[in-house]
Amino acid sequence: METVDTADIDRYLAEDLGNGDLTAAIVPEAEWAEASVITREAMVLCGSDWFDAVFQRLDCHDTIAWRYEDGDYVEAGSYLCELEGPARSLLTGERTALNLLQTLSATATLARRYAEAVKGTGCTVLDTRKTLPGLRRAQKYAVRCGGCANHRMGLDDGILIKENHIAAAGSITAAVKAAEALNAGVTIEVEVERLDQLEEALAAGTGRILLDNFSLDAMRQAVALNAGRAKLEVSGNVDLDNIRAIAETGVDYISVGALTKHVRAVDLSMRITLVKE
Repeated sequence: METVDTADIDRYLAEDLGNGDLTAAIVPEAEWAEASVITREAMVLCGSDWFDAVFQRLDCHDTIAWRYEDGDYVEAGSYLCELEGPARSLLTGERTALNLLQTLSATATLARRYAEAVKGTGCTVLDTRKTLPGLRRAQKYAVRCGGCANHRMGLDDGILIKENHIAAAGSITAAVKAAEALNAGVTIEVEVERLDQLEEALAAGTGRILLDNFSLDAMRQAVALNAGRAKLEVSGNVDLDNIRAIAETGVDYISVGALTKHVRAVDLSMRITLVKE
């Protein structure tokens, strides 16, 4: 489980609440309600802690009982959880809580499909920094719930030398040497677009190399040329139709921006089932 930052939750709520929930105010303050959340489609659950945190920030009297855990595969039509608490807080938090749950579950569900697509190949599917603004840590958690792995969280926890960095430094060799001199102990990865660049990156002692937009044949040549000296990652034009073939070339990693940027929210619904004074 991830620790949920309450400052994030407050920001999400503020976006929706503004100066207050005018509609929920029509419900008597003392009214209590019971509700349930149902999924209309098959999914991998993710985001229960974020969902809980929304209602905790609105009213500490809310109670939530989950039928599943993050990472569980859930069939369409399943009830995910039951809630009880002040009707106003349930009504006010409904949209924010569902927005988080449906987005993170969508990310985990898509990640599960990619993880299953490469199963048995020894290749690991990675996410990228192409996340929804404000949801990076949450989406990267969702990627792990789905069975894939995380690349860099941000620019400060690893070095990825890309085309423009190489051009500015003068060469792959110069860029790698500068990175090693300034960041001892930090993972250094170099992006290459051709086999001759791969050879230069290997000669420079690079331990991890990103093959950008290589054809399948070029990937196989790269694996042979590498001969296990560095970890090889593939990126560019990867989808569920071709990822298995890419994994079978023998590369170590495949990074997929679609895991976090092409998500379609899961269809969830929250219904109040009982209101009592």
